[in-house]
Amino acid sequence: MTGQLQEKIVDFFFPRRCVGCGKIGDLLCVSCRQKLPRILPPFCQKCGKHESNGVLCPACWGQQTNIDGIRSVFRFDGTVRRAIHDLKYRNLKSIAACLAELMANYLRDNPIHCDLLVPVPLHPRRLRERGYNQSNLLAEKLGDLTALPVLEGHLCRLRDSLPQARTTTVEERRRNVEKAFACQHGKLQGKTFILIDDVCTSGATLESCASALKAAGAISVWGLTLAREI
Repeated sequence: MTGQLQEKIVDFFFPRRCVGCGKIGDLLCVSCRQKLPRILPPFCQKCGKHESNGVLCPACWGQQTNIDGIRSVFRFDGTVRRAIHDLKYRNLKSIAACLAELMANYLRDNPIHCDLLVPVPLHPRRLRERGYNQSNLLAEKLGDLTALPVLEGHLCRLRDSLPQARTTTVEERRRNVEKAFACQHGKLQGKTFILIDDVCTSGATLESCASALKAAGAISVWGLTLAREI
């Protein structure tokens, strides 16, 4: 039985419902997509947080970072929050295609040059518990939609640190993921990357990943997340 046929059978007995309004049809209906809380300018050109001057926020002025910039499509709120929680914690892997499409639309309107997409990895223990990495699913679907190759297995998580959502301050989040990642296979000289993740909390995880990629020779690393906490 093909995967497509299996999907049709599942949809017949368990119709898809919109995570936003519950309407039968798509996992995210057209009406709810149009109401999603987009992040619009002005925002900090480095971290992507709202900033009235549209240049750099006070936290980014004079700060040396390995991440070249972070962009997020939506605020982590309402229907977006529910969709991400269903993807991560309720095994709703099929919604990844819909969410990746929204990220692909953002990239078409706001291009970021890169050679490769890199999903933010989970620690092996957490991967075993969940059974999949939601960032991998998003990156794979995004790669299909944009024809960008996805690099998996090079960037590894060395420490099983606390989820960033359980930390309280920016400094605590930075320490929580400091040196938590490494590139263990091959060199990446001259390559440009976009890190893919579901949510940006403070940017500390993306910064730590960018540090590992640049230590392996990457010349540019951006972060793209579906949502971010504001």
